[in-house]
Amino acid sequence: MKIKDLIKDVEVLQLSGDLEKEIKGISYDSRKTRKGDIFVALRGTFLDGHSFIYDAIDNGASGLVVEEIPVIKTRKDICLIKVKDTRKALSRMALNFFNPALSKMSIIGITGTNGKTTTSYLIESILSRAGKKTGVIGTINYRFCGKIFDAPVTTPGSLELMQILKQMEEGGVTDIIMEVSSHSLAQERVADCPFKIGVFTNMTRDHLDYHGSIEEYFRAKARLFLEYQPLHSAINADDPMGKRLIKELKGNCITYGLKGDADIRAQDIKMDTNGIRAIILLPDKSIEVSSPLIGTFNLYNILASAAACYCLGIDAGSIERGINALKGVPGRMQILQNGHSPYVIVDYAHTPDALLNVLKSIRSIFKKRLITVFGCGGDRDRGKRRDMGEIAARYSDIVIITSDNPRSEDPYHIMQEIEDGIKQMKEQDIKYLLEVDRRKAIEQAIAMAHRGDVVLVAGKGHENYQIIGDKKLPFDDKQIIRDILHLNDKNQGYCKGHIWKVSQR
Repeated sequence: MKIKDLIKDVEVLQLSGDLEKEIKGISYDSRKTRKGDIFVALRGTFLDGHSFIYDAIDNGASGLVVEEIPVIKTRKDICLIKVKDTRKALSRMALNFFNPALSKMSIIGITGTNGKTTTSYLIESILSRAGKKTGVIGTINYRFCGKIFDAPVTTPGSLELMQILKQMEEGGVTDIIMEVSSHSLAQERVADCPFKIGVFTNMTRDHLDYHGSIEEYFRAKARLFLEYQPLHSAINADDPMGKRLIKELKGNCITYGLKGDADIRAQDIKMDTNGIRAIILLPDKSIEVSSPLIGTFNLYNILASAAACYCLGIDAGSIERGINALKGVPGRMQILQNGHSPYVIVDYAHTPDALLNVLKSIRSIFKKRLITVFGCGGDRDRGKRRDMGEIAARYSDIVIITSDNPRSEDPYHIMQEIEDGIKQMKEQDIKYLLEVDRRKAIEQAIAMAHRGDVVLVAGKGHENYQIIGDKKLPFDDKQIIRDILHLNDKNQGYCKGHIWKVSQR
């Protein structure tokens, strides 16, 4: 492709060089730049691509896209393009380069702090029952046409995204379900995606280490609806930020919820260990849901999926069948039990609100003791650690604080900050302990639990790794639990004689 075609519709401020030159590829990593590529210098949180321009040239870059012209002159055969925003430029260039026929596919974008993944699975199930050929881009993986790819991030960068969308088009995909993270919205990764449906699940504290404030976090999420303007928007009317978004959209959306007079809502709700049973009221019909998913928050996910598919024009029968057909989502309220062991639930809950919702749902359904194992990620929002400690203590009989991707931080320091949240609860004694080894923490929790008790292992969900320092080590909560439950009889009495910590009144 010629450079002049590659930068079509890119807002160029200054350029020099031969625009007729053929480009073989696009790169934003100087180490991966090949001969004939055009290199796009992106500014990151820790590194600035402008610092690696000459490395890219040494590796064979034929062109540069920058926000600042290099102080040292580049070779005359290098095409130099200055733009206001290299991230926006990269998105449009990726679209031009891969040229996916996006108008032939319906893209459903789902954003929110919690519930994106389960909602995406539900929509996928519904659309499959309606005869659609689906592709999914999300936290657990990217999948289409029987192929499954690891997901390094929830929403890929614009270059990788357009390549995936092109592959989906070539595979005959008709409908794309995409989890849209706040990072991807802030970083222009989806700037050139024509969303047909936008879904807002909820918004609570998360990613403040990146966004800086709740307001900036909301503004990033709101871009999906206010700036990209999908054809239809489905908004959670019970969520405070959802209500704000409805006002900003001036009511030009479809709403869902359990309270008030939302467009799509539920009645005759029954929840137990077998799942959710309810009547879902659509604007023109009602459907009967009998889902194995557990908890009120999953009912909201069901309503979100029903709202999105209703906006797509999917028939009520397919919506009902699709919701009822989904048996579960990896690492999302996933119950593991061997018949005589406690119920062990693995969930991705890693924010205060997600942990609160999971614990409240477990408390409302299971009647015996609740033992919670969790930690908080290192090099991330420290402010949520005390909150999560308090929430875990308030709703659990026993809390075991452990490690969860400590990264460069001292895991003991993270655990102590969580412990501070427990200690501030003056009104009750809380039984808890600290165990930095996550496997041992899980073993201890299962060993001290009786049949009918619940052990919640929260934070990692589907993840199969533990990040310690700069190393990504294999670690799978689910597999560890399966191993322990298989050997459960040998683990009885494992914690006898343990010295408990008890918070002081």
